[in-house]
Amino acid sequence: MSRIGKRPVEIPDKVTVTLDGQSVAVKGPKGELSRTLPPEVLLEQQDKAIVVSRRDESRNARQRHGLCRTLVANMVEGVSKGFERKLQIIGVGYRAQVQGKNLVLNVGYSNPVTIEPPEGIQVAVDGNTNVTVSGINKEIVGNTAARIRAVRPPEPYKGKGIRYEGEYVRRKVGKAGKK
Repeated sequence: MSRIGKRPVEIPDKVTVTLDGQSVAVKGPKGELSRTLPPEVLLEQQDKAIVVSRRDESRNARQRHGLCRTLVANMVEGVSKGFERKLQIIGVGYRAQVQGKNLVLNVGYSNPVTIEPPEGIQVAVDGNTNVTVSGINKEIVGNTAARIRAVRPPEPYKGKGIRYEGEYVRRKVGKAGKK
């Protein structure tokens, strides 16, 4: 039995959850999210919690049990608190700025790279080198942060590039010079 799937999802105050068959709609102070879950799982609301269970003991049902519980929990947390990912830009002359809703990165290429965030995602820059991606959908926030990081991933020799806050980049030793 899935340990994660067994735990009920607590619904905080100011958050309303609507169950309609396999679709879940969650509405809270930050916004509204909805998702249709696979038919292998059952959803039921008990008091101030949602319980996710599986219809049978098939392999597919067991695989999706914990996943669906986590998806519902992320939806509830997203509309109540929101999610954010922080990135750091490291390198001489590397910087970021926000123009309108778009993020413009100057990271060593001949032209600046412009990234347009998806609907519902906010991008903020602090001090030219710290980028914060925030929104209510954890999946889209993480995906947008990964797209920004992919523009110039951190390289192991000098450590330059875009990295997540707190990410450890394993450094390599360069060439050994002639003696």
